[in-house]
Amino acid sequence: MPDKQAKNSEHPNLNVGRKAGAVNKATSQAREAIARFVDGNAPSMQKWLEQVADGVKNDEDKYIVLPNPEKAFGMLQSVMEYHLPKLARTEQTEDSTSTVTHIYKWQDD
Repeated sequence: MPDKQAKNSEHPNLNVGRKAGAVNKATSQAREAIARFVDGNAPSMQKWLEQVADGVKNDEDKYIVLPNPEKAFGMLQSVMEYHLPKLARTEQTEDSTSTVTHIYKWQDD
């Protein structure tokens, strides 16, 4: 396989390597592993989150784990951030009276 040659002789490594936005192989494998773990443990995770949100009582009807729905929601968010892509913030800078055209593009991996 021939070596890539840079177009600029002053910077021999310019334009050589991965394309911008290319995902690291280890990162993609880690995300896949996390996704499989979350999918495989969804029923257990739901039970755990409900226990955190509703609290856990012992035989004497006293709380071992106090109810904390806010913490349960935070735990859910922390798992989701590895499983779902984050969406970038968008801002509309056009005049509010003009029509807006939305163009959506996607590609299958």
